Amino acid sequence: MTSDVAMDADASSDADAPLVSRRAVLWGNLDLLLVAAAVVPALALDAPEPGFVLGAGGWVLQRLVAVFDQRWIRKASDPVKQVAANLFEAFGRIWLLAGVIVLSAVLGGRSDGLTASVVILAAYSVAFFIRLMSGPPARRKAAA
Repeated sequence: MTSDVAMDADASSDADAPLVSRRAVLWGNLDLLLVAAAVVPALALDAPEPGFVLGAGGWVLQRLVAVFDQRWIRKASDPVKQVAANLFEAFGRIWLLAGVIVLSAVLGGRSDGLTASVVILAAYSVAFFIRLMSGPPARRKAAA
């Protein structure tokens, strides 16, 4: 009888694993969901479309760059090289976003630049909040 209870507990924890994983994926990509959900209200409020598209596209692009760069950084064996690459990568993504804002303003005018900057600011704020609420990053085990 106790083995049935133990098996049920194991089965429920296995069944909950995909749910937890889905929540983690949803939580980690909340900024992207915000950008996607903001399309309809932005268009309804008559926001400049080129500014919104460039701002949203720039945010998605920098997120993709982050994913590929983090994989590359993790492969570095020297901790000093990892820190240097991480710093370079972070500043590079900030400059990418600044360039998108400037490009929006140059191509479409001030209102497009403002729209792009508001989209990026909102997405960055959500991503920053998620990072704060997620706690400290997991430490890697030292290689023996």
